[in-house]
Amino acid sequence: MNAWLWAAAILGAALVPLAIAAALRPPRGGVTALEAAGADAVLVLLLLAEGTKSQSFATLALVAAVTGFVGGVAFLHFLERVR
Repeated sequence: MNAWLWAAAILGAALVPLAIAAALRPPRGGVTALEAAGADAVLVLLLLAEGTKSQSFATLALVAAVTGFVGGVAFLHFLERVR
């Protein structure tokens, strides 16, 4: 394992508290934790791409970044309509 993969493992472990916070908080706080977890997951994928020299992880990170942002905005828009 190289340094890139070690960094990916450490950031991957940081996803656990964010997932717990997203599950236990009210919707507005949960979305914040979910967005932070999405950014963390994108960084993990980019580190995996660099550590394994695989372009597919970088492509997946790009798609995850775009869909995570759009999904968060859509969820907040839906949440405002319900209230």
